[in-house]
Amino acid sequence: MILETQRLLLREMTLSDLDALLLVLGDAESMRYYPKPFDREMVERWIDRHRHNYAQHGLGLWAMVLKTTGEVIGDCGLVWQEVEGHQELEIGYHVRRDQQMQGYATEAASACQDYAFNVLGCDHRVISLIRKRNIPSRRVAEKNGLKVVQETLWRDIPHYIYAVQRSESKFLTTSNFSEAEKFNNLCTNVEAAHEKHSSIRLG
Repeated sequence: MILETQRLLLREMTLSDLDALLLVLGDAESMRYYPKPFDREMVERWIDRHRHNYAQHGLGLWAMVLKTTGEVIGDCGLVWQEVEGHQELEIGYHVRRDQQMQGYATEAASACQDYAFNVLGCDHRVISLIRKRNIPSRRVAEKNGLKVVQETLWRDIPHYIYAVQRSESKFLTTSNFSEAEKFNNLCTNVEAAHEKHSSIRLG
């Protein structure tokens, strides 16, 4: 387990989660802001990509698990993204369609922001890259204090960059300098790691 909230557990995803994540990422309605829904092979590659991220960076999207039932209903986590030539720490999330509109994405994303600032000691900002038309995801970001700071063309698609600075975060509880130093070392080394290990990308 990585994180626990009132209703959710976030843990590393494994190939045993493939069928559950296919219900999330393979749903045409839920994935309407992506080029296309994922098929089984794409979900397997998605899991492999994030397991690679766990090993390389200690971060990634994690399986979102309902505490009451133990079922995987989506994913949420922290991912390094290259945006306009800079490495940015992004909060991302997907929730199964029948579990949407219940606050799960907001709850999980707030825990990830808390983790970034209070455990990792992130001393800059976290972001979310969101399509302009993706109103539900924009609402999640806004509920957690992120604001639009820029428009960008990311992977050839227009996106808003939502961001919250450490000093602005409503989840900030402490300044842990030893953890901040560890995080800053991770920031410094991430580009070198990116050069050495090619990313697993969707086709």
